[in-house]
Amino acid sequence: MTLHLVKLCVGIDRLQDLRIWQAKRRDDLARAGRVAELCHKTKQMPRRRVEVLDGGSLYWVIKGFVSARQRILDLKQTVREDGRPCCGIVLEPKIIETRPNPRRPFQGWRYLEADEAPPDLSESDDGTDEMPPGMREELRALRLID
Repeated sequence: MTLHLVKLCVGIDRLQDLRIWQAKRRDDLARAGRVAELCHKTKQMPRRRVEVLDGGSLYWVIKGFVSARQRILDLKQTVREDGRPCCGIVLEPKIIETRPNPRRPFQGWRYLEADEAPPDLSESDDGTDEMPPGMREELRALRLID
């Protein structure tokens, strides 16, 4: 059974900022001659690794809302820049916008059951998918749309 992870997107104010940051990261890695994979480092390795790798995604919380997801390709043991061991969450580059779902702040990551995950925005029929992303984010911040 598929299991997802949810994590705060610290330092990012808009979904577009995440897209820009990840594209720059991939470009920097490619220029340095390294594998241009998105590997988000976090302290703990999920114990339910098999379920997460069975089609799971990392759902990003941006400014108090689960706003997007990326499919998890791998979970691997790696090290931080300071040499401490950590878990590397390898992500698919494609970022899929989800229907906003409010989420309180927390530390680290949390499991997210498949039936509790917000649907992809393209699957919703709220009419906001025709809006430019910046407009949708501003209206959401003003609490005029979900």
